Amino acid sequence: MRALWIALVCLATPLFAAEWDVPVQPGAIAETLNRAAEGDTLRLRPGTYTETVVLDRPVRLEGQAGTVIDGQGQGSVITVTAPGVYVGGLKVVGSGSSHETIDAGIKLTEGAVGAEIRDNTLIGNLYGIDIHGARDAMVAGNRIVGRQDRRVNDRGNGVYVWNAPGAVVEGNDIRFGRDGIFVNSSKKNAFRNNLFRDLRFAVHYMYANNSEVTGNTSIGNDLGYAVMFSKRVKVADNISIGDREHGVMMNYANNSEITGNYVRGTKEKCAFLYNSNKNIFTGNHFEGCGIGIHFTAGSDGNRIVGNAFIGNRTQVKYVSSRWVEWSEDGHGNFWSDLAAYDLNADGIADVPFRPNDSMDHVLWTQPAAKLLLGSPAVQLVRWSQSAFPALLPGGVIDSYPLMQPPALTTNGKEISHAP
Repeated sequence: MRALWIALVCLATPLFAAEWDVPVQPGAIAETLNRAAEGDTLRLRPGTYTETVVLDRPVRLEGQAGTVIDGQGQGSVITVTAPGVYVGGLKVVGSGSSHETIDAGIKLTEGAVGAEIRDNTLIGNLYGIDIHGARDAMVAGNRIVGRQDRRVNDRGNGVYVWNAPGAVVEGNDIRFGRDGIFVNSSKKNAFRNNLFRDLRFAVHYMYANNSEVTGNTSIGNDLGYAVMFSKRVKVADNISIGDREHGVMMNYANNSEITGNYVRGTKEKCAFLYNSNKNIFTGNHFEGCGIGIHFTAGSDGNRIVGNAFIGNRTQVKYVSSRWVEWSEDGHGNFWSDLAAYDLNADGIADVPFRPNDSMDHVLWTQPAAKLLLGSPAVQLVRWSQSAFPALLPGGVIDSYPLMQPPALTTNGKEISHAP
């Protein structure tokens, strides 16, 4: 679709497009744009242009080192309303502060089909880039630093995607503000190879189906990758390091694939499933978290196989009166706390693994019982269950646990495990 729009714009472009040298003075961009034709290029000089810009025809707006556009706190700094527009090489500052009008450094409206926003620096705007109804937009290679002068929930997002099918957001460096990428009521979007730091959520999905989140890195955010009220989302080959609440969260998210992700050092949960069904978890490494994976509220029909659970304080949290099998075709997951043996050297432990016992269930439902952890009675119960597995109340069972963690290559690099 994007290629079709670009082709149509090229057909409508004059054979010899003009290049405009825009002087650094108030209103110069708007004045030059009024004289420019479709397909022309506006080249901005180093210096600060104090104006807001509306790109209402297919043109290229290009800056260079030292080019700044300052909106001086009035609305969105650059608004794109025409198809086939390119904006690149600019530093954009000084948006307004209204959430109602979604004041942004760069705003792409419904008419901005096939817009390309590349290699810009956006500093201190309420929202960095707002893709608001623009189909097949490309936002790539930008550096976005959000505001820090408000509570996190009162800030804007680095990139906001609303009803913008086909939007691609890749290779951006996004820091501060509220969420790195927030997508709502959209579909067929791709968020690839972005870096997220010091945010609430790195990627936040709401009602966005048939999309992908791949190859991203989340460091030190409240939450890494949150997929909510969505279907058929691919969450693959991402990294989450030191995020505080969850590395990956699935909330009312169904029929999705969570594969090849590396989550390490999350204070609470590497992965959390809430009322999420028929998802595939495979090839993930969940390491050094408070809980490796926690699923609850009716989450059912999920395939969890070929993952590595390494050094989590609690590997799995799941309360149920029935057993859920986490292996397929003689192949399960790796568990760092399984003291197993493999007599036939086939790479599969010779005994099943049950990551939780009845005392875990008691502690989850009655936290005050932690005071009894060291008592002889608790130790006797745990010994009895290890000796007589039939006493266990139900939960997760891996009948074919792996003796070694599967190799993991994420973001093109082989991941080594923390000692």
